[in-house]
Amino acid sequence: MQLRKRAPAGALLASLLVAPQLASAFYLPGVAPTTYEGMEPVPLYVNSIRPVAGSDAMLHSVVSYDYYHPLFQFCQPPEGPQDVGASLGSILFGDRIKTSPFELKMGHDETCKKLCETTYQKGAAMFVNQQIRSGISLNWLVDGLPAGQRIPDSFTGTEFYNTGFFLGQVAADGSQVQFNNHYDIYIEYHEVAGSSGKYRVVGVIVLPQSKKYTGPVDEHSCLEENMDALVLDESGDTKVQFTYSVYWKPSSTAWATRWDKYLHVYDPKIHWFSLINSSVIVVFLVLTVMSILVRALKKDIARYNRLDQLNLEDLSGTSALMEDGVQEDSGWKLVHGDVFRTPSHPLLLSVFLGNGAQLFVMAGFTIVFALLGFLSPSNRGSLGTIMILLYTVLGFVGGYTSARMYKSLQGEKWKLCIILTPLLVPGIVFSTFFLLDLFLWAKQSSGAVPFTTMLVIVLIWFTISVPLSCAGSWLGFRAPALEPPVRTNQIPRQIPPVTTYLKPVPSMLLVGLLPFGAIFVELYFIMGSIWLSKIYYMFGFLFICYGIMIMTCAAVTVLLVYFLLCAENYNWQWRSFLAAGTTAGYIFLNALIYWVSKLSLGGFAGSVLYIGYSALISFLFFILTGSIGFFASWLFVRKIYSSIKID
Repeated sequence: MQLRKRAPAGALLASLLVAPQLASAFYLPGVAPTTYEGMEPVPLYVNSIRPVAGSDAMLHSVVSYDYYHPLFQFCQPPEGPQDVGASLGSILFGDRIKTSPFELKMGHDETCKKLCETTYQKGAAMFVNQQIRSGISLNWLVDGLPAGQRIPDSFTGTEFYNTGFFLGQVAADGSQVQFNNHYDIYIEYHEVAGSSGKYRVVGVIVLPQSKKYTGPVDEHSCLEENMDALVLDESGDTKVQFTYSVYWKPSSTAWATRWDKYLHVYDPKIHWFSLINSSVIVVFLVLTVMSILVRALKKDIARYNRLDQLNLEDLSGTSALMEDGVQEDSGWKLVHGDVFRTPSHPLLLSVFLGNGAQLFVMAGFTIVFALLGFLSPSNRGSLGTIMILLYTVLGFVGGYTSARMYKSLQGEKWKLCIILTPLLVPGIVFSTFFLLDLFLWAKQSSGAVPFTTMLVIVLIWFTISVPLSCAGSWLGFRAPALEPPVRTNQIPRQIPPVTTYLKPVPSMLLVGLLPFGAIFVELYFIMGSIWLSKIYYMFGFLFICYGIMIMTCAAVTVLLVYFLLCAENYNWQWRSFLAAGTTAGYIFLNALIYWVSKLSLGGFAGSVLYIGYSALISFLFFILTGSIGFFASWLFVRKIYSSIKID
């Protein structure tokens, strides 16, 4: 995942990222600096070629390619490209980092240095030109920093570094597609304090150019002005000479703050406005729910208990009238004998709840780790790696929660529960991911996860997650069942007809809308991170939005359950889960709107990939938000029915 600059909300994160640099022997994991001496080689690695938004601000493809894909015909090192080690998360997010033929020496400028000469035939020329029209960009890494282009922000007037740079460009009049074959590499560095002759890289800018060389290349060839642009001929062969220049510039930027220019927020006021707006909404919502429930429940419980006392002392007509009054006023006590009745499909509900609890804890820990600065953008793939490892280790939580809930719901197929908890939801996710990966393999995309990595994931799944989940389930079934505070009648009570807004579909749509509204703006930036290759780092905002989403889910679902019980409808278990889970439906709908407004994906494969991954993310959100709604309602129902006296 990726996004942009230090806004005021990121001040805490900024201080946490910078603070460790004050100690000479302590750095956060994965971000220890590399020091170079004069003329010491500085490696330049190449990464996947990824699509980004073009000049029309639309994304035209979601398929990335290996840098050394045969049709691109880029220059290779003399010994051939070698893979550079990457984390599991980095591989899953499409990184394919390899060595390059570029030779950089600390502090040593070079001009018009030749790389290689190659000939693009008709098929390769058509392929490359099509990729240029799609807005595809090259991604290089120098000392862990992505090479980018300097772009001004029209809102704030500041400059920032956009990761990656275009493979080529379409002429202003649209008449020709120009291929960039020369690269001016500007590297910013500073001298380490107290260490003479030792330097650190603090910035990398690449200015690509299209140059049609007509003769031998020397150290002055690329400096000629008014040189014709290089256009790949789609009807014949085109000879291309690749060159580059390296310029080293001293900079006052501290190593600890070198990522600031990459972490840019377009108009940070949007974030603050969204955060304040969501906070005000959730505060009013929670206060309204508390006001309604506390006042109504206190009144109901006091009246119910007073009625019970009167019935014990004197069975008079007055008591009967009071009872009738109570029944007309509120019906939630009338269903006390059915409210803890086992719902339909208790096994499936328990499995979903177990996985929901697992996702809930994993998301919380991941956001906290990122907020504290342990998931630095320089440690590529750390976010994906920590999510996978946490979900794996937290299989114990999922198994325990599922087993405990299934036992409390009087489920009898305990062996099936133990098996399905670690297999059903992860199996759906893995199967969908694998099927989508087949499309990437068919397109020869670098985003396709290697088969060996798939085997590693399966191995981690079955050797760590499944045993931990089974151990948690075993302890959950051994623990005493959570007994309901009231007895359940043998004969189910008839449920009267309900008003329109309490019917399943309208109530689900109403409940799911509010949590989605709380996270809508942050979701927009996350979508840009996933699909537009931006660096996402604003975990302070994300942490607050996650808390707001939890409170909103809990509040609106509890309110729905209260209205259902007052309407004498005791089937609240699945209703609470599905109503809160409808938030995922709005997330998927938002993804479709984003697809129409921000993407222009030509071809069947690109559309299938986008919709498939969006559906996968929405499914996980469905499990997460549904579990939040259920557990909030479950605690609420247990609380109110344990507060009244029932004979």
